[in-house]
Amino acid sequence: MIIHDISMNIHPKMTVYKNRDGKRPILTQSAVFEKDGVNETNLTMNLHTGTHIDFPLHTMNRGKDSNHHELKTFLGMAKVFDLSFVNDHITLNDIQSFDIEENDFVLFKTKNSEVEAFDFNFIYLDLSAAQYLKERKIRGVGIDALGIERNQPNHPTHDVLLGNNIIILEGLRLKGIEAKRYEFICLPLKIDDVEALPVRAILIENE
Repeated sequence: MIIHDISMNIHPKMTVYKNRDGKRPILTQSAVFEKDGVNETNLTMNLHTGTHIDFPLHTMNRGKDSNHHELKTFLGMAKVFDLSFVNDHITLNDIQSFDIEENDFVLFKTKNSEVEAFDFNFIYLDLSAAQYLKERKIRGVGIDALGIERNQPNHPTHDVLLGNNIIILEGLRLKGIEAKRYEFICLPLKIDDVEALPVRAILIENE
């Protein structure tokens, strides 16, 4: 068995969306062994930092929040597709020849995986591709960027996907991951009433 961890490491100097300081995690030692007999650390972090999933509430005022999901959505098989040939954004034409079927969880590997620092011109998924994924009735889509959109007014890609109960997984690390099917485990933290959740995502292949 080979396990591929496709999650981002959480630390104060990690890559965050648009390099915004407010997105950086803050680790504060709240207890010190020499004084308190134990070491303890507080974590302050935006829920959209690192590898995370978006719920409809993220872009829809009355959208469903983290209380409305089933763990089975994040388990099973996932298909990784190589889109490293894309130079700006993923379109319908780029994905319509792929083997994408109903209930699939699809992960898009792009040139984003080759860059560690935040790229303001990261590869994103456009509306035509999102509408196609909606028509295919997939259960989730992931991308190797901290956003599935770049600067699209009114978040059309988010709304098409989230409005049709398609989970969005952002912040993947897919460098070195071969395009094929994998066993997929992506478990969100159990936090109530929020619009996003951090996850630990892994791919498993059996030798």
